[in-house]
Amino acid sequence: MVDSFLPFADARLFFPATRRNREPIAAALLEWLPNQGVVLEVASGSGEHAVFFQQRFPNLLWQASDPDPRHLASVQAWRLHYDLVEQMPEPVSLDVRVQPWPTQLGSSVSAIVAINLIHIAPWPCCVALVAEAARLLPPHGPLIFYGPFRRGGEHCSDRNLAFDQSLRSRCAEWGVRDLEAVEALARDVGFTSMQFREMPANNLALACFR
Repeated sequence: MVDSFLPFADARLFFPATRRNREPIAAALLEWLPNQGVVLEVASGSGEHAVFFQQRFPNLLWQASDPDPRHLASVQAWRLHYDLVEQMPEPVSLDVRVQPWPTQLGSSVSAIVAINLIHIAPWPCCVALVAEAARLLPPHGPLIFYGPFRRGGEHCSDRNLAFDQSLRSRCAEWGVRDLEAVEALARDVGFTSMQFREMPANNLALACFR
């Protein structure tokens, strides 16, 4: 099921899965992220991951982004709630399908992270994300995905199969993606090394390096 959200008295949104998966994701990010630089998180949603990772990785600047004004307001509210105004950049409005991406991102991005995005977005979003990542990232800068994937055309669990069917019933363009299709897409634009980690709840973390 796609996460519901519960608003606080201010603009903050609460996505229940964020608290459940943030520690395992942080462990994967620790392995792949650079020691310093700017991490662009696309589709930041509520912003809970963004503020958590900014605090977990203080030597990095965590640049949250989202196309939804409600989500941007939530990111900003969480940023204020944790007193991260001087440490963490303001969130930027970003629709991955609109290319090129905002010029203020420029050449500053050292890594790009997409958490639970590509299965709840049309496939062209993934295509655009990978293409812009190849354009913006420096050598060895990772593009990191997290979420459910099929492998060898098969779901890894009945739960993921049911989730995929639920997604496609809501929108025919959504659905759990094939790991091999994402890897092939990345290779086509210059990513030469792929690493993945098994994650809790039948998810994967995938890092693509140039």
